[in-house]
Amino acid sequence: MFQATDNDKLSAIMDESPENKEVISKLLEAHRLQISAISHEIRNPLSLVYSSIQLIEADHPEVRNYRHWAQMREDVEYMTRLLEELSSYNNGEWLNLTATGMTSWLRTLALSFAASLIDTPVEFVSRIDPDLPVLPIDQVKFRQALFNLLGNARDALSDGANPAPVLTFSAKMQASGRQLVLTVSDNGCGIAPEDLDTLFEPFVTHKPGGTGLGLAIVRRVIRAHNGEIRVFSEPGKGSTFSVFLPVQQDPA
Repeated sequence: MFQATDNDKLSAIMDESPENKEVISKLLEAHRLQISAISHEIRNPLSLVYSSIQLIEADHPEVRNYRHWAQMREDVEYMTRLLEELSSYNNGEWLNLTATGMTSWLRTLALSFAASLIDTPVEFVSRIDPDLPVLPIDQVKFRQALFNLLGNARDALSDGANPAPVLTFSAKMQASGRQLVLTVSDNGCGIAPEDLDTLFEPFVTHKPGGTGLGLAIVRRVIRAHNGEIRVFSEPGKGSTFSVFLPVQQDPA
């Protein structure tokens, strides 16, 4: 699995000549297909194991009282989630672009996420400008990326340390009109300074039960859209993730 620095180096080499670009593109495609094949080979027997667990529980409910049963189920569920996220990461750069009116699309996304906060003390603030442009995005992957950021912000507020938890999602045009800026902010626990450098690296996790692929997927999808993501965080005060998407300018 390539790290972010590896991808940057490969991109630089590809830019040196068309021949380099062709060779490396073929190698990257072979790498992607190999990971897909390995994931597929693991996923099939894992699905059978999980189905067997469910059948055993249905026929013999008493197994839930066995000492290691719950842990076994959690481990299988974790592996299933890991394979799903590995697939998302592996295919993050392959986009199915659709011209999308960002105002209505983002408002719908915000409403969908707000439903997950109904039974929580979190105040959700959504600020979507009414005149955002139409942009070509992969709606499925970009939705996944934003939901990941929003879900992380919700998790950062789940410890109850802040008596008035607030999660803010905003979308507006940069003053220059060249970029759409999306921000996800929370007033939760914040991120330790020593964790910021590896925050987007694959398989590096800073929370229990995490796969270490969530934010890596986010960055991969955003970069595939020619965008960038930045984070500002203060321990004990909260975090802000900002996504910058380029807007194609009309020729002068």
